Amino acid sequence: MLVARILPQAYKYRSIIRSCPSLLSSIRMLSTDQRERVCIIGSGNWGSAVGKIIGQNVLNHSDIFEPEVRQWVFEENFNGEKLTDVINREHENPKYLPGIKFTDNVIATPSIADACRDATVLVFVMPHQFVRRTCDDVVGHLAPNAKAISLIKGLEILPDRVNLFSDEIAERLGIPVAALSGANIADEVAQEKFCETTIGCREHGDLYFKLFNTPYFRVNIIEDEVGVQLCGALKNVVAVGAGLSDGLGYGSNTKAAIIRRGLLEMRKFGQTFFGSVQNETFFESCGVADLITTCAGGRNRKVAEAFARTGKPIDELERELLNGQKLQGTLTAYEVHQFLAGHNKTGEFPLFDTVYRIIYEGAPPDSIVRDI
Repeated sequence: MLVARILPQAYKYRSIIRSCPSLLSSIRMLSTDQRERVCIIGSGNWGSAVGKIIGQNVLNHSDIFEPEVRQWVFEENFNGEKLTDVINREHENPKYLPGIKFTDNVIATPSIADACRDATVLVFVMPHQFVRRTCDDVVGHLAPNAKAISLIKGLEILPDRVNLFSDEIAERLGIPVAALSGANIADEVAQEKFCETTIGCREHGDLYFKLFNTPYFRVNIIEDEVGVQLCGALKNVVAVGAGLSDGLGYGSNTKAAIIRRGLLEMRKFGQTFFGSVQNETFFESCGVADLITTCAGGRNRKVAEAFARTGKPIDELERELLNGQKLQGTLTAYEVHQFLAGHNKTGEFPLFDTVYRIIYEGAPPDSIVRDI
């Protein structure tokens, strides 16, 4: 209890404390092996919204967490300044989440080694294309009791197997990894509009609950971390189908049919290739709720709608519409197709297959209703 009272106050005077090495050393000794040190890896739209939640929650639970949260930010230029400098001065990420302030205990750093040094909790929230390289940069810098949670909505789908990014992180870093996913559009979460999310984990559930749960961001803990991640990736393929429908001017009935069929294919994929996936998981926030939200307003729907209307290439629309962010639904559609083709099962997943053929093989966009 003494540590919990002293350290939050010490944080307020961190600039003075850092100038006195002996005092800094004494404070660190007080906190050693007592509280969790959090590092956020990623700082895009969703990463910045999550940073706001975590920054406040570590202060709310000062008996469990150290007050400073380090956030790795890929260094960019913003209006002639380094983005990290702007974030640390304004306590806002004006490039990816403008207008949203977060607590000043969230410290942006361009060095991933500095960000994760001695961290006990890693929060991965970044495009899945960069996970492997990032893990390699993290190796050797973590505390011995480190653990991680993945907020990455994606899978590595190869012709012969499907890799979960929680498994990839766990194998490369040698630590346990949980997963979080849900109907969580970043801008709405940052504006504190009520929503739910799902955390899949077999250990540290209470810790993650306290790190993420707020009155407006309601957390539910389940054990099916595999199902949580499958839902988070596969729903993006369905959202591309929903966006194509919108771009063609079809109505709500058509989109509802695409969503329903997509949910069935998501569940079939999970239960066919991952026997441990629970049926109930698809009715959590990470399942049907996230699917509905993504098909109504996510980036995959938005770009697919523009694709159907304009016929422009996906990469061009990405540059025009996403402000530097990457699209995941089309890449996942490609990977899912390659995997299903390797198992001679493309015909059993007509919606997934049709999205692939429209995006990559030039099938007419109205195939989205004719061929599913």
